[in-house]
Amino acid sequence: MASSDGHGEVQLDPRIDLFAGSVAGVAALTVGFPFDTVKVRLQNPVIASRYSSVWHAFSTIVKEERVRGLYRGILSPLFTVAPLNGVVFASYRFLLKIQLDHADVKPSLSQVTLAGIGCGVLASVVTSPTELIKIQQQSVIVPASRHAPTVKEVALDIYRRQGLRGIFRGLGPTALRETGFGAYFGVYEGTLMLLQARHRGEARADKHSSEAVVSKQRHSYPALLLAGGLAGLASWLVTFPFDVIKTRVQSTLSTAPDNPYRNMLSTIVNSYRQEGLGVFFHGLKPTLIRAVPVNMVTFATFETVAHALSS
Repeated sequence: MASSDGHGEVQLDPRIDLFAGSVAGVAALTVGFPFDTVKVRLQNPVIASRYSSVWHAFSTIVKEERVRGLYRGILSPLFTVAPLNGVVFASYRFLLKIQLDHADVKPSLSQVTLAGIGCGVLASVVTSPTELIKIQQQSVIVPASRHAPTVKEVALDIYRRQGLRGIFRGLGPTALRETGFGAYFGVYEGTLMLLQARHRGEARADKHSSEAVVSKQRHSYPALLLAGGLAGLASWLVTFPFDVIKTRVQSTLSTAPDNPYRNMLSTIVNSYRQEGLGVFFHGLKPTLIRAVPVNMVTFATFETVAHALSS
């Protein structure tokens, strides 16, 4: 997050961002990955019919593939959590600072949102190939007694079949989904601002203003947890249909004309024709369930580590 010296100046230290973001990313990934596996299974049109609900998916995966089935594919995002979180937090702070006229100007919520959108689009360059490999692994139903494809095996198979272009399959819908970082950071900062104003008794009821100034004082853990949970919910609600589209595109590698999921446009058209508008919200329930604890952990961990290293 953008930190300050107490006078509103946004400080820029990529080293702290990278380390704190990496620690936060590992913690959040460990907490939320089983929900991500369930979400992907529910979104994949080839295997979604195996599961009647979120909890049925959980129990079926554990029964057939044991607990490790819920964590299949975690190594791909785990390997990239450092560069990904480094890109997100460092680029967010950089994009925030270049919008300010002077170093001592406090950023507004609209500036925070724009910086979040920008860092999300940049992060998609890392996110897209990472999630392509992860989804390919998560979509394979492997009994506990059999060998599951590794990250290396999946990546090499994709590269051999389609080259570098195949590695970045699904980049378009991934970038659109990651614009949700605008809502992510906007809601996070806005919530902290409102909590701080209420705590100080300085809140002013101006519902029409979107330019409220973000204060960057040290916040309590309850405030960080609440803001993080709300930020996670907001970011997914804004862009979730693109996540469904991305999963469907990345769950199949074929670009043949007869593949309804060969690209983003064909996926949108065919999914709507076959399953209606509701298809774009498949897997929303486990995603929202995951969003609260994952983003509580993400922001609380990041703020704690960053503050400790900045002291």
